[in-house]
Amino acid sequence: MKKENFGVFRFLFVIFLSFIFLFSISLKAEAGFKKEYKLTLNVGPTFYWGMGAIKFAELVKQKTNGQINIKPYFGSQLLKGSQMNSLQMVSRGIIDCAYESTINSSPVIKEMNIFSLPFFINTFENLDKMEYGETGKAIFKAMDKKGVVGLAWAENGFRQVTNSKRAIHKPSDLKGLRLRVCPTPIFVDIYKQLGADPINMNWGDAVTAFQQGTVDGQENPVGVLIPVQIYQYHKYVTFWNYLVDPVIIYWNKKEWVSFPENIRKAIKEAAVESARYEKALCRCGLDGEKSFNILKKEFNYTMKIPDPVKFLKSKGMEVTFLTDKELKSFIKATKPIYDKWVPKIGKEIYKKAKADMGK
Repeated sequence: MKKENFGVFRFLFVIFLSFIFLFSISLKAEAGFKKEYKLTLNVGPTFYWGMGAIKFAELVKQKTNGQINIKPYFGSQLLKGSQMNSLQMVSRGIIDCAYESTINSSPVIKEMNIFSLPFFINTFENLDKMEYGETGKAIFKAMDKKGVVGLAWAENGFRQVTNSKRAIHKPSDLKGLRLRVCPTPIFVDIYKQLGADPINMNWGDAVTAFQQGTVDGQENPVGVLIPVQIYQYHKYVTFWNYLVDPVIIYWNKKEWVSFPENIRKAIKEAAVESARYEKALCRCGLDGEKSFNILKKEFNYTMKIPDPVKFLKSKGMEVTFLTDKELKSFIKATKPIYDKWVPKIGKEIYKKAKADMGK
């Protein structure tokens, strides 16, 4: 064999061996991944929150070239309905990841109750400042200590109140109303402070109670009010943004650090992108044209109900927006909640939140 031919042969042989080596590494890496990664969330696939989880799974599969396949389990199926246990189950590695509300994790991460201080945040701008500021960093740090890694902020939205009795303009309008509320202590304290009768029950029982007239109302974001067709049970809705329900995409820490860097990067990008999509779904029609344009231009998606307020009115609901004077009366009425809860949540994170919002 001629010397130059031998050199070409040796070069091609080295390339071939390199290819085999890299291919074997790829196979080993792929073999180390699970066939399915379980994701828990509280709601169903038709809710905006559920649509965000579906988008996350799709983007992860796409960005990891099919190496990571996430299956969303809706309606807290993996938790057997015990939605408040999501963070514990992910931290223990029983469930891989979650697309879950801070409300559901607040019993474990006390700092998350910062979003449930009544009439504290009020606007999307303030919320974004908190999540992407020092408040958000502190919450992700607290999550890390519990064995989960926060990836991105999505949301369920600002919670509004509906009822079958009367429009709510002032604290006294809530007096005596029996309202279905989230099963967390701060929610119960808020409504008791306002003179209402807060009740914890699952949604199925609540609907029956609405129909029978034994429960007068409830509180939830627009992204829940429309899918559950709240207008079938209640005539009055007050848009008061009294507190907000952020959603965090998070992963079991031990599993997360075991992933190769390129996989972590791809999943993180998918989380951020799906969260942007999901936030826009929740905010569409409530922040002018901003979220509508994000959905249309970035995701080629057009909302079926682009104006939720107009839609609820079309269904016969009387929609109330608080004036500045009315809002101040609620802020004054709920001051005792701060006296009780700020020490529990942590004075440091309360200070961070105020600084983030420029208050």
